[in-house]
Amino acid sequence: MSATTTTMTMTMTMGKPCVRARAKATRATRASGRRSVAVNASKKYNITILPGDGIGPEIMKVATAALEVAGKKADVEFAFTEALVGGSAIDATGTPLPDETLETCKASDAVLLAAIGGYKWDDLPSAQRPEQGLLGLRAGLGVFANLRPATVLPQLIDASTLRRDVVEGTDIMVVRELTGGIYFGKPKGFGVNEAGERIGYNTMVYSEPEVDRIAKVAFEIARKRKGRLCSVEKANVLEVSQLWKERVIETHKDFSDIELSHMYVDNAAMQLIRNPTQFDTIVTGNIFGDILSDAASMLTGSIGMLPSAAIGLDGPGLYEPVHGSAPDIAGQDKANPLAQVLSAAMMMRYQFGEEVIASALEKAVNDVLDDGYRTGDIMQAGMKQVGCIEMGEKLLEKL
Repeated sequence: MSATTTTMTMTMTMGKPCVRARAKATRATRASGRRSVAVNASKKYNITILPGDGIGPEIMKVATAALEVAGKKADVEFAFTEALVGGSAIDATGTPLPDETLETCKASDAVLLAAIGGYKWDDLPSAQRPEQGLLGLRAGLGVFANLRPATVLPQLIDASTLRRDVVEGTDIMVVRELTGGIYFGKPKGFGVNEAGERIGYNTMVYSEPEVDRIAKVAFEIARKRKGRLCSVEKANVLEVSQLWKERVIETHKDFSDIELSHMYVDNAAMQLIRNPTQFDTIVTGNIFGDILSDAASMLTGSIGMLPSAAIGLDGPGLYEPVHGSAPDIAGQDKANPLAQVLSAAMMMRYQFGEEVIASALEKAVNDVLDDGYRTGDIMQAGMKQVGCIEMGEKLLEKL
């Protein structure tokens, strides 16, 4: 079955989302299910949804329902195609990333992932574990820029372990290079040194094109925010960081309207705790970004509220909450779906340039928090504790 439909895709052009219409044949899905929101919409997006493991299916239901409601009001239609990844894919097919899942993701306009992994698969060899599905998905989609926002919401400010006067107003975007650096550099492995001692070694390497493309994305993101970018590296001791800094400075020539600063990674880690509000957008390499984004996430008080995105220069991006699969509460209606909804909002903003839908989803999250509703992970004295289903219902009432 094929039909020609008009879909929308985003390219990054001088800091502004450029949404262009392109005709493409609707591909027959090989995934486990597909549904389309039946509205007379002027735009249609094909979204691959990957519920994954643990609480994933529960929170994905809330996010897709919220997208449907917000999309209908904005004259946007969604066709959701569900596919297997992670542990659920291992159980069904024997592999964490089936070929048909990757093909379906590549054929879509964007990919919305919930969570991967769980105790059930912990004893599998590392190459066969659920997390390999995520790594393969990133590589297969060619996404290299990981966007990790850390925003302290006023309603949850007292959940932070830092003083209110330190974290109030914190709104940071960490742009982490995702496919290079020490995690992927070669040679790597184990060996024996001249003294006969066993050693382990890795290689931290970046090419000029790898730094240029992540720098460009970071400058584009900074332009959408407050216009400030801090490049984090360790150029005082690492040659790879010296190259990084050199290329970021060179790329800045095309973004003269953005304020650029530089900071060594050890100082950046300290400054995130000491004075987080000084940061707007941070760009850094893979291992530094892995560490700093986790540190920044805890400024907010709950990792269960944080979305993320992984994007490339073109093609579908990957959008997912930062938190894990929480197998200990799966199926108990205890999950917090808000990070999944906020990940959908990031998808609308950064993939499609649909600011109206993105803002509507974010406002709904803020409104339910203002009304005092909390899931168990963010529960506070005097608030009303609800489960995943009821939180979803309250969100829909706000849209």
